[in-house]
Amino acid sequence: MRILLVEDEARMAAALTTALRKYDMVVDRAASLSEAQAVITEGGHDAILLDRHLPDGDGLSLVAQLRARAVATPIIILTAKGELSERIAGLDGGADDYLAKPFAVDELLARLRAVLRRPADLRSRVMRLGRLGFDLGNSEADVEGRPLDLPRRERLVLETLMRRMGRTVVRAALEAAVYALDEAVQPNTLDTHVSRLRRKLAEADAGVQIHSIRGVGYLLRCVS
Repeated sequence: MRILLVEDEARMAAALTTALRKYDMVVDRAASLSEAQAVITEGGHDAILLDRHLPDGDGLSLVAQLRARAVATPIIILTAKGELSERIAGLDGGADDYLAKPFAVDELLARLRAVLRRPADLRSRVMRLGRLGFDLGNSEADVEGRPLDLPRRERLVLETLMRRMGRTVVRAALEAAVYALDEAVQPNTLDTHVSRLRRKLAEADAGVQIHSIRGVGYLLRCVS
C-alpha cells in the first residue's frame, strides 16, 4: 500500500512514516501544498493523509482541487483542529475521514482500512491465483491456508504482482510500489527481491510463477 503523507512538521512526519512502514506501507512525504501537488501528479497512491495547517495554505484547498479533477483517492485529514465545525468542514469539503491530533496509530490504521473498503472499490480483500492467496487488508500471503512468511519488500512485490495478475508490471511501476520517493534504489536490488520471492513461491508449491519480461518488467501467472 502506498501512502502520501502531507505534513510540514518534521518530527510528526518522521514518527508517522516509521509507524506506517512497520505495516508494510510505502510512505511518500510532502511538506507543503505545492509539494503535494507535484507528487500527486506522479499518481499511484492508495490514500492521502493530509494536514490542514500547511505553510502555503489550508489542506482543504487541496481536497477541493482533487475532487474537482475527479481524483477519488481516499483522503484522511490529520489536524489539531478537532472542533465539530472543523470536522464538518473537512468532510463536507470532500475528505473521506477526519482525525484530530493527537491520535493513536492503531486508530489511524483502522481508519485507513475503513476508507479503503469503500463500496466503489471492487477489489476482493483476498486475491487468489493458483494455490496462492494474498490478503490485501493484512498484507499476508498463504498457500492453501498455510502462511507464507515473507520479508516486507518481498510482500510488497508480491502484492503488486497479485493486484495485476496476468498482466506485465513494468519495472518502474514495481519499484514505485516497493520504494518511497526518498529511498535510494540500487540497480539490482529489485531483481534480488524478485529472485528470492520466486524461489520461495516454488519451494512452497504455490502453483504460480514470476516471469521476467526482458527489458520490460515481470508477470505473475499460474504454472501451466
